[in-house]
Amino acid sequence: MAGKQSKIPPGDPSQNVSEAFATILEHNLRALLAWEKAAKSWKDIEGVHQVRVALRRLRSALTVFRPAIPRHITDSWAQQMRQFASCLGPARDLDVFISEGLAPLTEHLPLPGAKPLMALAERHRAAAYHPVRTMLESRKYRRFKKDFGAWLRAQGWRSAELTERERERLDSRAVTFAREILNQRLRKVLKTGRHADQDSADEMHQLRIECKKLRYAVEFFVPLFEGMEDFVAHMKKLQDLLGIMHDVAVTPALIDRLLEAEDDPHAYRYAGALIGWRAREYYDLKSSFQSRWVELAEAPVPWSESAAA
Repeated sequence: MAGKQSKIPPGDPSQNVSEAFATILEHNLRALLAWEKAAKSWKDIEGVHQVRVALRRLRSALTVFRPAIPRHITDSWAQQMRQFASCLGPARDLDVFISEGLAPLTEHLPLPGAKPLMALAERHRAAAYHPVRTMLESRKYRRFKKDFGAWLRAQGWRSAELTERERERLDSRAVTFAREILNQRLRKVLKTGRHADQDSADEMHQLRIECKKLRYAVEFFVPLFEGMEDFVAHMKKLQDLLGIMHDVAVTPALIDRLLEAEDDPHAYRYAGALIGWRAREYYDLKSSFQSRWVELAEAPVPWSESAAA
């Protein structure tokens, strides 16, 4: 089992934008490498999860720094990361379904069908881990690690075709750049959350995505501002809730895929009871959304000019 690493890259307020970018990429590339062995098996389900998160954070960093390092320089890396991450999604979905959906409910739903549904889910998970291992052992993935690491160490974006304004941005203070990015992402979260229909799983999922984008950016820049850990804590409360609500909302579609070629009536009945249980859970969770939303919306913003003063 790989040891969990801090999500916070070791930056500091003296860095310029290029240095901060390199620090963030290096930190998350190390996390990716640390977890890839564990990701080949579901014995430790954190493996696939952490590799997926590392790829997402790397892609998010490419997006965050796009005002200084445009898409044409980083898009090939982003596309490869997206392809790798897509191999991990089905395995992760089944890990979550088994560990957080099926397993905890066996004592609450003492009905025939729990064992056959679990066995079915585990068979599908075993099949889903095959493309994960194939990807992690592929020549394409090995080449990506080698080439991306070399590009990172050489700060290859500096030798790419950049405008004068982009080069000035690379040499500007990371603190000023971070403040601009974080303000943009916070505004997007607040706008999305104010207008989100709590009865719409799609709209709550979109809020979850915007919160995740902000969370990644905040964690990239934690070393640059005082009080960022407190803001992350406020975000985490809302994100945890939205994450569980999303997992609950996608349960019916996942079960449909599992049962597509099955005819065990006990498994069908248990699946129906499970969907009903999780639907009730969704509405119970929704009742605590407003308080968590208000807590985030009213949280002090540590990167604001007034906070710095």
